[in-house]
Amino acid sequence: MALKKQFIKTKPVAKVTFSFEAKEATVASVIGDFNNWDPKAGELGKLKNGTFKGTFEVPTGASYEFKYLIDGAYVNESEADAFQFNAFAGAENSVLAL
Repeated sequence: MALKKQFIKTKPVAKVTFSFEAKEATVASVIGDFNNWDPKAGELGKLKNGTFKGTFEVPTGASYEFKYLIDGAYVNESEADAFQFNAFAGAENSVLAL
């Protein structure tokens, strides 16, 4: 799994690229505070090598909880900036700090 941040000097956003390999999976999304936990808003494209990847503009100056939704299963990002327990989910979420 990988998380890449590119800060934009002219706007208060960062381009964040989420990617991970899941050759057997058919659909994947990144869901979190930055997109209202909406799988449609966080859809990732699948590359020929089996990697799911997507780049999104996320406002800077905050931290966001998120997870991957891979074929209906929730998965944390192993390279997240931190992990936070979420009482609503009853589990830890990945944290993206911008």
